[in-house]
This record gives sequence, C-alpha cells and structure tokens, in this order.
Amino acid sequence: MSVNKLAATTLFLIALIFISCGQPPEELAYSEDEEEWVELFNKENLDGWDVKIRRSEVNQDPRQTFRVEDGLLKVRYDNYEEYDQVFGHIFYENPYSYYRLQVEYRFTGSQIEGGPEWAWRNNGIMFHSQPAQTMQTDQDFPNSIEFQLLGGDGENERSNGNVCTPGTHIVYDGALITDHCTSSNGPTHHGDQWVTAELVAYGDSLIQHKLNGEIVMEYTEPQLDDGSPLERGYIALQSESHPTDFRSVRLLNLKGCMDPNASNYKTYFIKNDPDICVYPE
Repeated sequence: MSVNKLAATTLFLIALIFISCGQPPEELAYSEDEEEWVELFNKENLDGWDVKIRRSEVNQDPRQTFRVEDGLLKVRYDNYEEYDQVFGHIFYENPYSYYRLQVEYRFTGSQIEGGPEWAWRNNGIMFHSQPAQTMQTDQDFPNSIEFQLLGGDGENERSNGNVCTPGTHIVYDGALITDHCTSSNGPTHHGDQWVTAELVAYGDSLIQHKLNGEIVMEYTEPQLDDGSPLERGYIALQSESHPTDFRSVRLLNLKGCMDPNASNYKTYFIKNDPDICVYPE
C-alpha cells in the first residue's frame, strides 16, 4: 500500500534515536519480556465497561445486547423483536492516547432481520472516541475513528481493517480524507474464524491497523470535523446488527515514565508521563 510520507519520516526519526542508543528499534519498541499488557475484558462480567444503545440512556441495555457467556463478550440480538437501526457501543472506562490494542473476534450466526445490508458481518473498534456519557440519546455513532471489522461471504473479496470516521477526519497518503470510509489492503476473512485485530495509536500522529500481525493500513493526524487534533479518547466495540464474539481485549500502554532511574521505567514507552514516575527510596 502507499505509505504516508509523514508517517514514514516519523518512523525513520524514531529509528535513528533508538539506534543512537545502541539498540535496534524493534528491541526497544517490543521487548516482550517487559511488556505489561492489561486485559480490559475480565471474561466474567462487564465491569469497567459502559453500554450506550441508541435511543436509550447510558448503561440501559434491557435486551442484553452485550453480555458475557462462556468467557466471551458477546453481541446478540435474540431478545430483539426488530432491529430498527438500534446501533450500540460498549466503552471501556478509561481513555488512552499512546498504546497498542489487540482484539480477538469472530462473526457468528445470522444477521438480525432489519439490519442494514452494509452491516452484515460488520463490527468495529472505535477509538479516540468521545465518552459514552456525552452521546446524545438518539446519536447513532460516537465521534471517533473506527478500525472496521468485516467478514467475507465465502466467495467474494471484502477488504478487512478499513477506517471509518464518524464526526472525524484523517490524513491518508498525504491528503485530508473527509470520506466516511477508506478501504485498506487487508485480506478477506471468511466464515466464523477467530481474527486478531491490532491497533497501534501514537496520539494524534501515526495510526496503524494490523490483522493477524500484518499491517493493512496506516494514516496520520486523526482530527474532529472542525480540525481539532484527536490525541486521546475512549475505546469502544460495536453492535451493528450481526452477532459477534470477542474473547480478548487487551492493551499495552505506550505512555509512561521514561526516566531510566525510575522503578516503573519501560524501554517501550514512546510518550513520557513524568507525573507517574516512581523512584527508589
């Protein structure tokens, strides 16, 4: 795919800095023996998450659209009589800015009757999002950037890992993109297979979409429609009319104490937060 020049320059400069320290960039960025991943979904309940269903108040989900069964976070519609554009989202309670997020998901079953054609085997990871509590009652999608998750029909190609921008814009291949969705070069994932989607977010600069470890899209400068930079926000998963399972939602925070003298220093941090540094007595 075509790579944004600014993104390439950013990565090149980061690599030069790492190399000047005498270590290869991949070692510093992804030192697995020191990475402290946090599971955002505890596999038992929805503690730490807020649900927002269109036309309902926050945390009102009487039809149990989002539920936990068999250690999975499930999106289901068996309690619906009709769909009627009742889009929903489940938000993690804390906002983030610089991080890696890995989500293991699969589509299953049949789309609920009345679901839009485009929403067949369609879900998404919303990020840099407004909080659930600020959404209007009838608002369909939060202002956010979406890492779109799509499934195939068993025959035709359907690119996965696209980007959509409700209430937002991005810069892709050097140009400001105002279209709602932009296709990636991601592969088609047919059937009910488990897929690992990974989002790499560097604040309001570089954003990467990965599927099963491969980069399928890269862009920069996430921003609101008015041009305000989007450096941070909340993470949410969708309900868009097709049953979906999530078995893992885990995050590696890349913002932390970057002082090597601190006890909570990590080599993979790329954004300094000096206020949280802890020093030995």
